[in-house]
Amino acid sequence: MVYIDQMNRQCVLEKTPERIVSLVPSQSQLLWDLGLQQQLAGITKFCIHPEEMFRSIPRVGGTKQIHLDKIRALKPDLIIGNKEENTESDILALEKEFPVWMSDIYDLKDALNMIQSIGDITGTSEKANALTNSISEKFAQLQFKTFHSCIYLIWNDPIMVCGKNNFIDDMLQKAGFRNSIHEARYPLLSEDDLQTIPAEYLFLSTEPFPFGEEHVVSFQKKFPGKKVVLVDAEYFSWYGSKLNTAAEYFQQLRSSLNLGSL
Repeated sequence: MVYIDQMNRQCVLEKTPERIVSLVPSQSQLLWDLGLQQQLAGITKFCIHPEEMFRSIPRVGGTKQIHLDKIRALKPDLIIGNKEENTESDILALEKEFPVWMSDIYDLKDALNMIQSIGDITGTSEKANALTNSISEKFAQLQFKTFHSCIYLIWNDPIMVCGKNNFIDDMLQKAGFRNSIHEARYPLLSEDDLQTIPAEYLFLSTEPFPFGEEHVVSFQKKFPGKKVVLVDAEYFSWYGSKLNTAAEYFQQLRSSLNLGSL
């Protein structure tokens, strides 16, 4: 069977995979939620949800620091990765020995296509279709009339923010916010930039940099003209089954900011 992944590469499988290594946290959670606990042979150290999976499945390193020897020892018949989260050199090395299917996700549509594709590959199409239908229905209810400007921070010292042309930017729009950063991908900013770029909100995300309440206090003192808010990054950046609860989180976030629902 030949499957075309989201990087337009061929992934050739002789049968439905029985030993899967997942190199992306959100996709590991998806596999687990599709009922593939027995087929999931390896995950990364960042694949923390659900906790039972994190405790019970062997780990093969980080998303960008994969231990090839550990993967070889697991003898996978399918490896699932992502263009942005995994390094090209690791993927090139792995695909010489194993079938590799890669996602490449920029928006909700890409995420839904990924879920359905993985369902097709793993023989869980019915569950995958039910999940994508549920996610689509929940996001369809998010029809905001007013959009509020924001800057979404993903790293501190140096300050790195979310720009355009990525999944987080699409989720910000779905949540009723307008990204004030117009550069592509993840540009670096100075504190002067944060001060001068028009934005009502500064969103401090909980990953990859672990922003916390102490950072909220610090940034609010530095930027009194903006409202500094700690946001759960998983709802903005995890593009697997986590999306099934993301729309509800976005509504709760707006409510906490007294922005109303729709």
